[in-house]
Amino acid sequence: MLGAFIGSTIVIFAFTPFASMMTHPIMKLLYSLLIVYTAFGFTTFRNYTQTVFTFYFVTFMVGGGLMGTHFFLQTNEMVNGLVQSQSISYGDPISWLFVIFGFPVIYYFSKKRIESVEVTKIHYDQIVKLKIQLAEEELELAGLIDSGNQLYDPLTKTPVMIMHISSLEHCLPAWLTEQIYSKTEIPQIPENDSGWATKLRLIPFRAVGVENQFLWAIKPESVQIYHEGSSIVVNKVLIGLNTQQLSTNGEYQCIVHPKMLISQKMVIA
Repeated sequence: MLGAFIGSTIVIFAFTPFASMMTHPIMKLLYSLLIVYTAFGFTTFRNYTQTVFTFYFVTFMVGGGLMGTHFFLQTNEMVNGLVQSQSISYGDPISWLFVIFGFPVIYYFSKKRIESVEVTKIHYDQIVKLKIQLAEEELELAGLIDSGNQLYDPLTKTPVMIMHISSLEHCLPAWLTEQIYSKTEIPQIPENDSGWATKLRLIPFRAVGVENQFLWAIKPESVQIYHEGSSIVVNKVLIGLNTQQLSTNGEYQCIVHPKMLISQKMVIA
């Protein structure tokens, strides 16, 4: 709000002796730097510079769109009046050089800015909190929403999220963890734990350089995802148990299937 207020005060200078000074490109640049600093603050020089570039990109994009819409809606009478009041001209060489060289530069900059914003959003916004209900246990951990995870149960088309076995090891019987670590492809369930037969799945999957692998998966009672101010309850999901670490720095403990965020029961957190 304060940044918008400072931006609007430039209109006041139009009625003062400083009007000519404020229209100078250097003053406009300094004024925009002040607006960005007031609105977003200063963390690092790199982030501040990127924010300034984004500010100009959005301004030019919106301003250009408004100008294009304005001229698109002009009537023939207004255009004829404009032509009659001015001499016919196709632009001087300087203006054409500006278009020829300026357009590729603006296109390249716009493409890079959009890619940068998308990468930043993916890195920060796709780490979510989860609450997993498995039998009598309730787990809270962090998960990465990975659009590249397209693993499903081939029979029921249930999405499979990936989790390191250490996060659930205290909830699993010893015979199960031993078979997972030894990569047993045919589960051997003891008679006294026959209830696990309805919870276990073997999911075929492919890894880089390796084919025909199987991933042990269990069916939880429910998974609750806290994402963008909402709580998403997922009942149709399987948890694939992986023996390799998913995050080297411990930022997340599981990989969330993107399908888990679609067509699910959502409530306001």
